[in-house]
Amino acid sequence: MTPPKFSCLIIDLMHPTIEPMLEAIGVAVDYRPEIKKDEIKEILPAYDGLLVRSKIKVNAEILANADRLKFVARAGAGVDNIDEASLAQKNIALINAPEGNKDAVGEFTLGLLLALFRNVVKADKEVRAYQWLREANRGEEIMGKTIGLIGYGHMGRAFARRLAGFNCEVLAYDKDDGLAADEFARLVPLTEIFAKADVVSLHIPYIPENKHFANEAFFNSFSKKIWLINTARGEIINQTDLVKYLNTGKVRGAALDVLENEKLLTLTETQKRNFDFLAAADNVILTPHIGGWSHQSYVKINEVLVQKIKELLQQTDAD
Repeated sequence: MTPPKFSCLIIDLMHPTIEPMLEAIGVAVDYRPEIKKDEIKEILPAYDGLLVRSKIKVNAEILANADRLKFVARAGAGVDNIDEASLAQKNIALINAPEGNKDAVGEFTLGLLLALFRNVVKADKEVRAYQWLREANRGEEIMGKTIGLIGYGHMGRAFARRLAGFNCEVLAYDKDDGLAADEFARLVPLTEIFAKADVVSLHIPYIPENKHFANEAFFNSFSKKIWLINTARGEIINQTDLVKYLNTGKVRGAALDVLENEKLLTLTETQKRNFDFLAAADNVILTPHIGGWSHQSYVKINEVLVQKIKELLQQTDAD
């Protein structure tokens, strides 16, 4: 039997496979990536679904008259631009797709660690400037190190899987006590990561309780000097404290794919001061939030979202 027609408004750029995939499960697509916020609010009441990346905050204001809406689908892993309480009040389902870009993030995080340990970015700049400095770029090996993962969901597990061939110890902490273990990391209390880690990689979402999770007290808790990697959300690090501990040497180096303010032309005075330090530091790598940004994940995210939308609509139809 042909499934009923549902309508979905897409307000961000998506891989072109999204339209035929949704049409194949009986969803009529209105693809409008250039739409403005005011217009979204005006027309949203006519749709059963909303598909968004990062264009807007989906909050009570946007949803005010969207009484027909059955789901909001976030094309990515994080849902920090979605007001979950407002969705719950209107019985709107929230769908995201961490399964779609977990492999991209896992590979990228490994790449950052290798680049950090082996001075790849610094050495590249030097050679381009006609400097051939081998001893100054003698690096570290992953083998024998203890890697601490904070957050062991899809992204943390994908990184741990890729560390399996490096003969290192992988420890993982997650606040979910019911999380299932696997063969790629040992689940431990945070205190054990503080005691043993050489490298710390952050894989937790940005929610209010995680704001500035990595702060002065956090850095002071480590027994060793550490390398820090963040491919999660910039707001979970207090950048002023990070700069302080890079200066003292407590943090030996950092690879940051995310920043607390990624709109670089809008930095506050403090944010600019911190950013200028990070940008000038030889032991810091900065990338523009591209950990999950591969050609393959662009399609995989669509596949995951469409499958979840299909299951939701089938359940809605059954009810």
